[in-house]
Amino acid sequence: MNKQDIKKKYNKEKKLLQKYNHHYFNLDSPLVPDSTYDQIKNQLIKLEKEFPYLKVKESIQDQVGAPVLKKFKKIKHSKPMLSLSNTFNADGIEDFISKISNYLNIKNKNFDFSSELKIDGISASLTYENGILIKGLSRGDGIIGEDILENLKTIRQIPRKISDINLPKLLEIRGEVYLGKTDFKKLNKTFANPRNAAGGSLRQKDPKETKKIPLKFFAYGFGIINPMIYKTQSEFISKLKKWGFSVNPHNILVNGLKEIENHHKNIESLRSSLDYDIDGIVFKINDLSLQKRLGNTSNSPRWATAYKFSSVKATSVIKDIVIQVGRTGAITPVAKIEPVTVGGVVVSNATLHNEDEINRKDVRVGDTIIVQRAGDVIPQVVSVNFDKRKRNSKKFIFPNKCLCGSKIQKEFNLSTKKEDAVRRCTKGYDCSFIAKERLKHIVSKEAFNIDGLGKKVIDQFWKLNLIKNPSDIFELDFNRIKKLDGWGELSVKNLKLAIEQAKNISLNRFIYSIGIRHIGQENAKILASFFKSISQFSNILKKNNRDELLENLNDLNGIGETQIFSLKNFFNKKKNIDIVQKLITKLKIQDFKEMNIKGKLSNTNVMFTGGFEKISRSEAKTLTENLGGKVLGSVSKKLNILVVGNSKPTKKKIDKAKELKIKIYSENEWYKFLNI
Repeated sequence: MNKQDIKKKYNKEKKLLQKYNHHYFNLDSPLVPDSTYDQIKNQLIKLEKEFPYLKVKESIQDQVGAPVLKKFKKIKHSKPMLSLSNTFNADGIEDFISKISNYLNIKNKNFDFSSELKIDGISASLTYENGILIKGLSRGDGIIGEDILENLKTIRQIPRKISDINLPKLLEIRGEVYLGKTDFKKLNKTFANPRNAAGGSLRQKDPKETKKIPLKFFAYGFGIINPMIYKTQSEFISKLKKWGFSVNPHNILVNGLKEIENHHKNIESLRSSLDYDIDGIVFKINDLSLQKRLGNTSNSPRWATAYKFSSVKATSVIKDIVIQVGRTGAITPVAKIEPVTVGGVVVSNATLHNEDEINRKDVRVGDTIIVQRAGDVIPQVVSVNFDKRKRNSKKFIFPNKCLCGSKIQKEFNLSTKKEDAVRRCTKGYDCSFIAKERLKHIVSKEAFNIDGLGKKVIDQFWKLNLIKNPSDIFELDFNRIKKLDGWGELSVKNLKLAIEQAKNISLNRFIYSIGIRHIGQENAKILASFFKSISQFSNILKKNNRDELLENLNDLNGIGETQIFSLKNFFNKKKNIDIVQKLITKLKIQDFKEMNIKGKLSNTNVMFTGGFEKISRSEAKTLTENLGGKVLGSVSKKLNILVVGNSKPTKKKIDKAKELKIKIYSENEWYKFLNI
């Protein structure tokens, strides 16, 4: 197919997808099943990757979610409507509880949780002032919602006025708008499912049209409340009932892992009999004071999680088992399977995780297997149907070498004090497979975000020796690229511009982009806040400074023994240092900028040493930052306060603080100073 034919095919499919987008997102009346939509979208994304000149402005891949329609006024939420973390099994719930326990520094893990069914509907926020409904917003993108107040007023379960003796002056109630399965079947208008019907009804310009659809509303939580007079989630739920809101009858209080598991199994068994669609149960810490202490990450609350129900599964046959090498050297076995549709998506690859998993499940080439796709996770092989196994099947022997030919090994995990399940190649950039994967990481959206330089293009440029090291990205021979099949003046111009823009990068994104194992986006931010500038970070490249720097990192919240070992291991290799140094010379790396919060600790630098009795170091750091302070990782003249915990404080740091005449607080003195 020539360039003109490719463009013609792309534009035709793109126009069709835009039509489907309009019907799905704006009209809530899909013209095709999700599987058909996904196939078209994936085909367009594939074409964009193979032929970058097709992607002029915005990639098909970037077009996600439902845009806020022009016919509705845009209003910022008084408090963001965050998404929830997800888990799919008991191990995930146990991990969720452990994280809460560790953050709060509470050994007892038998927390009370308020549970609520996760309704598959449209999230909405209602604001009452002195008991009068004054604002109603859709979730939108979580920060800005659509003003759909008049449409929400048509729902019988939403009171226009509420009254109570001690009703807060300002009260924001959040819940889910949905359409019952029975009512959905009675509709004359065609919608794909009840959720789309609910969304389409709420987006009607005329509230009279919305009123024709028997929408319902379950209230489940709150945003801003002023003054806050409630102590538990369950107390607030009781108030919702008193004020006339519908609350899901299956919402109950549970305590600990065992009761969570029992409730989850019970609801899953009832799932098909309910008159509304659900895909899991949300568990929230019941104590609101603990919710406040736990706070939020950048996109989800620490005090809540959604425990999803069984994933979508399908049956297929393994055609082959191949090995893939990741950017950190991880050797991952992947099953090549007969293409099968799982949850509306065609799957031809499924992960086998590691050698131990293959042995435990006894997975072999030719086996009939169950493959599952839970949420957005990578499809995985769940089990083997041994009744259909062929007599001549052979046990899979895991290789003892990387694809590059070097030996692979299991590393000792400092956290678990056990060997890792994953085998790794330890050659780093000397392994061509790792080097290429690191290039794909460095150009990714979360790192340099170089539009037009996707995985397929990296593969192409690698094969042609155009890119072998990260710094090569900024020395590309564009005249040579112009002559390549599928590349033209416009696509080369766009790539050149994207690379030029990528030269300006923040310190935290730069640290993340290097691809050091165990240093994700959050840890990169922590490190950037410690080093402040690229000149300070560059000290870690010097052998004489490295050990002292790494020792100081011990006191940074979120940076532990595992991360420090990984940093040491990475920068002990001369090739890594050479690659990072050369990359730095090509860039304009911006100093780390922190948000200036006004509070009792504004313009105050604080450091913690030793363990605390009442709170964890993580919570102490969050508390300090919420009061406008900055947490440092070393004792210097810049430090204002050193807080000393009772458990194993570092004497060297205390002595140095005394020498520099820095204010030193014990744990109790610190609480007294903060009035907490």
